[in-house]
Amino acid sequence: MTRMDDYIEARKIAVETLKQQPLADIIRRSGFESDDDGSISIRIPFLDRTYRVGYPKFEFGDVDDETFEIPIQEQVLILHYLLGVTPFPLTGDWVPYREIPGASLYHSVFVKRAADPLKKVFGRNVSGFSRTASQLNGGPVDFGDAAFEFLLFPRVPIQLILHEGDEEFPSEAIILFDRSISRYLSPEDIAWLAGMLVYRLIALSHSS
Repeated sequence: MTRMDDYIEARKIAVETLKQQPLADIIRRSGFESDDDGSISIRIPFLDRTYRVGYPKFEFGDVDDETFEIPIQEQVLILHYLLGVTPFPLTGDWVPYREIPGASLYHSVFVKRAADPLKKVFGRNVSGFSRTASQLNGGPVDFGDAAFEFLLFPRVPIQLILHEGDEEFPSEAIILFDRSISRYLSPEDIAWLAGMLVYRLIALSHSS
Protein backbone atom coordinates (compact mmCIF):
# COMPACT_ATOMS: atom_id res chain seq x y z
CA MET A 1 0.00 0.00 0.00
CA THR A 2 1.03 3.60 -0.53
CA ARG A 3 1.41 5.93 2.45
CA MET A 4 -1.97 7.52 1.63
CA ASP A 5 -3.59 4.08 1.61
CA ASP A 6 -2.12 3.52 5.07
CA TYR A 7 -3.75 6.70 6.35
CA ILE A 8 -7.09 5.83 4.80
CA GLU A 9 -7.01 2.39 6.41
CA ALA A 10 -5.92 3.83 9.77
CA ARG A 11 -8.78 6.31 9.64
CA LYS A 12 -11.27 3.56 8.83
CA ILE A 13 -10.08 1.38 11.73
CA ALA A 14 -10.20 4.27 14.20
CA VAL A 15 -13.71 5.31 13.16
CA GLU A 16 -15.03 1.75 13.40
CA THR A 17 -13.80 1.57 16.99
CA LEU A 18 -14.88 5.05 18.06
CA LYS A 19 -18.41 4.74 16.68
CA GLN A 20 -19.03 1.92 19.18
CA GLN A 21 -18.35 4.31 22.09
CA PRO A 22 -20.89 6.75 23.53
CA LEU A 23 -20.19 10.35 22.56
CA ALA A 24 -20.37 11.43 26.21
CA ASP A 25 -17.57 9.01 27.10
CA ILE A 26 -15.35 10.28 24.27
CA ILE A 27 -15.85 13.88 25.34
CA ARG A 28 -15.22 13.10 29.01
CA ARG A 29 -11.97 11.28 28.28
CA SER A 30 -10.62 13.65 25.65
CA GLY A 31 -11.20 17.00 27.33
CA PHE A 32 -12.90 18.40 24.22
CA GLU A 33 -16.41 19.85 24.20
CA SER A 34 -19.50 18.97 22.24
CA ASP A 35 -20.64 21.56 19.73
CA ASP A 36 -23.35 23.91 20.94
CA ASP A 37 -25.06 24.43 17.58
CA GLY A 38 -27.51 21.55 18.00
CA SER A 39 -25.45 19.07 15.98
CA ILE A 40 -24.08 15.84 17.38
CA SER A 41 -20.42 16.66 17.08
CA ILE A 42 -17.17 17.35 18.89
CA ARG A 43 -15.49 20.76 18.70
CA ILE A 44 -11.73 20.34 18.32
CA PRO A 45 -9.32 23.30 18.38
CA PHE A 46 -6.07 22.31 16.67
CA LEU A 47 -3.19 24.71 16.09
CA ASP A 48 -4.79 27.81 14.55
CA ARG A 49 -8.00 26.16 13.35
CA THR A 50 -11.11 24.70 14.94
CA TYR A 51 -12.65 21.52 13.58
CA ARG A 52 -16.11 20.07 13.98
CA VAL A 53 -16.14 16.27 14.02
CA GLY A 54 -19.54 14.66 13.53
CA TYR A 55 -20.68 11.65 15.50
CA PRO A 56 -20.91 8.72 14.76
CA LYS A 57 -19.36 9.00 11.27
CA PHE A 58 -16.47 11.20 12.45
CA GLU A 59 -16.56 13.41 9.38
CA PHE A 60 -14.32 16.47 9.74
CA GLY A 61 -15.15 20.07 8.87
CA ASP A 62 -13.55 23.42 9.56
CA VAL A 63 -15.77 25.65 11.72
CA ASP A 64 -14.68 28.87 9.99
CA ASP A 65 -13.98 27.68 6.45
CA GLU A 66 -16.26 25.07 4.93
CA THR A 67 -14.03 24.81 1.86
CA PHE A 68 -10.93 23.86 3.85
CA GLU A 69 -10.02 20.20 3.43
CA ILE A 70 -8.54 18.81 6.63
CA PRO A 71 -5.42 16.76 5.82
CA ILE A 72 -5.98 13.07 6.45
CA GLN A 73 -2.79 12.95 8.55
CA GLU A 74 -4.38 15.42 10.97
CA GLN A 75 -7.64 13.48 10.97
CA VAL A 76 -5.88 10.23 11.85
CA LEU A 77 -3.85 11.90 14.58
CA ILE A 78 -6.95 13.43 16.17
CA LEU A 79 -8.84 10.13 15.93
CA HIS A 80 -5.95 8.28 17.56
CA TYR A 81 -5.99 10.79 20.41
CA LEU A 82 -9.75 10.27 20.84
CA LEU A 83 -9.15 6.52 20.90
CA GLY A 84 -6.25 6.43 23.32
CA VAL A 85 -6.82 9.28 25.73
CA THR A 86 -7.89 8.73 29.33
CA PRO A 87 -8.50 11.33 32.06
CA PHE A 88 -5.08 10.54 33.51
CA PRO A 89 -3.45 13.61 35.10
CA LEU A 90 -0.34 15.16 33.60
CA THR A 91 2.80 14.02 35.37
CA GLY A 92 4.65 17.35 35.21
CA ASP A 93 7.71 15.33 34.20
CA TRP A 94 9.04 16.69 30.91
CA VAL A 95 10.99 14.26 28.73
CA PRO A 96 12.68 14.40 25.31
CA TYR A 97 11.37 12.22 22.50
CA ARG A 98 14.08 9.60 22.94
CA GLU A 99 12.76 8.78 26.44
CA ILE A 100 9.30 7.89 25.17
CA PRO A 101 8.85 4.09 25.17
CA GLY A 102 9.34 2.70 21.67
CA ALA A 103 10.59 6.00 20.26
CA SER A 104 13.87 4.60 18.94
CA LEU A 105 12.10 3.19 15.87
CA TYR A 106 10.84 6.63 14.85
CA HIS A 107 13.59 8.88 16.20
CA SER A 108 14.93 9.68 12.72
CA VAL A 109 11.41 10.68 11.64
CA PHE A 110 11.09 12.94 14.67
CA VAL A 111 14.43 14.62 14.00
CA LYS A 112 13.64 15.12 10.31
CA ARG A 113 10.07 16.37 10.81
CA ALA A 114 10.43 18.42 13.98
CA ALA A 115 13.78 18.94 15.70
CA ASP A 116 15.94 19.79 12.67
CA PRO A 117 13.43 22.17 11.00
CA LEU A 118 12.90 24.00 14.30
CA LYS A 119 16.63 24.53 14.69
CA LYS A 120 17.24 25.38 11.03
CA VAL A 121 14.55 28.06 10.78
CA PHE A 122 14.59 29.58 14.25
CA GLY A 123 18.02 28.70 15.66
CA ARG A 124 19.32 32.18 14.89
CA ASN A 125 15.97 33.93 14.94
CA VAL A 126 14.51 33.60 18.42
CA SER A 127 12.58 36.85 18.01
CA GLY A 128 10.79 35.38 15.00
CA PHE A 129 10.15 32.20 16.96
CA SER A 130 8.68 34.17 19.87
CA ARG A 131 6.43 36.16 17.54
CA THR A 132 5.01 33.15 15.71
CA ALA A 133 4.72 31.08 18.90
CA SER A 134 2.46 33.76 20.35
CA GLN A 135 0.27 33.55 17.24
CA LEU A 136 -0.35 29.87 18.05
CA ASN A 137 -1.22 30.68 21.67
CA GLY A 138 2.10 29.43 22.98
CA GLY A 139 2.73 30.34 26.59
CA PRO A 140 6.27 31.47 27.47
CA VAL A 141 8.31 29.29 29.82
CA ASP A 142 11.59 30.14 31.49
CA PHE A 143 14.13 28.05 29.58
CA GLY A 144 16.87 28.80 27.06
CA ASP A 145 16.85 31.98 24.99
CA ALA A 146 13.21 31.45 24.06
CA ALA A 147 10.77 28.72 25.07
CA PHE A 148 7.04 28.22 24.72
CA GLU A 149 4.51 25.64 25.81
CA PHE A 150 1.68 24.65 23.47
CA LEU A 151 -1.44 22.68 24.36
CA LEU A 152 -1.92 20.69 21.19
CA PHE A 153 -4.74 18.60 22.67
CA PRO A 154 -6.38 19.08 26.09
CA ARG A 155 -4.08 16.46 27.65
CA VAL A 156 -1.04 16.89 25.40
CA PRO A 157 1.25 19.86 26.12
CA ILE A 158 4.51 20.27 24.20
CA GLN A 159 7.42 22.58 25.02
CA LEU A 160 9.73 24.01 22.36
CA ILE A 161 13.02 25.44 23.65
CA LEU A 162 15.65 27.33 21.68
CA HIS A 163 19.23 28.19 22.53
CA GLU A 164 20.26 30.77 19.96
CA GLY A 165 23.45 30.09 18.07
CA ASP A 166 26.20 32.48 17.05
CA GLU A 167 29.55 32.34 15.29
CA GLU A 168 31.08 30.45 18.20
CA PHE A 169 28.32 28.15 19.42
CA PRO A 170 25.75 26.23 17.35
CA SER A 171 22.06 26.72 17.98
CA GLU A 172 20.11 24.05 19.82
CA ALA A 173 16.44 23.11 19.64
CA ILE A 174 14.82 21.00 22.34
CA ILE A 175 11.31 19.51 22.21
CA LEU A 176 9.84 18.15 25.42
CA PHE A 177 6.69 16.18 26.21
CA ASP A 178 4.85 15.39 29.40
CA ARG A 179 5.69 11.78 30.19
CA SER A 180 1.99 10.88 30.14
CA ILE A 181 1.82 11.34 26.35
CA SER A 182 2.86 7.72 25.78
CA ARG A 183 -0.43 6.65 27.39
CA TYR A 184 -2.41 8.32 24.62
CA LEU A 185 -0.37 8.34 21.43
CA SER A 186 2.09 6.04 19.68
CA PRO A 187 5.70 7.15 19.09
CA GLU A 188 4.90 7.61 15.39
CA ASP A 189 1.89 9.82 16.18
CA ILE A 190 3.97 11.87 18.62
CA ALA A 191 6.64 12.48 15.97
CA TRP A 192 4.00 13.62 13.49
CA LEU A 193 2.29 15.83 16.07
CA ALA A 194 5.53 17.64 16.91
CA GLY A 195 6.24 18.06 13.21
CA MET A 196 2.81 19.57 12.57
CA LEU A 197 3.42 22.15 15.28
CA VAL A 198 6.88 23.07 13.99
CA TYR A 199 5.80 23.30 10.35
CA ARG A 200 2.83 25.49 11.27
CA LEU A 201 5.19 27.83 13.12
CA ILE A 202 7.45 27.93 10.07
CA ALA A 203 4.51 28.70 7.77
CA LEU A 204 3.42 31.55 10.03
CA SER A 205 6.94 32.96 10.13
CA HIS A 206 7.01 33.09 6.33
CA SER A 207 3.64 34.83 6.10
CA SER A 208 4.26 37.47 8.76
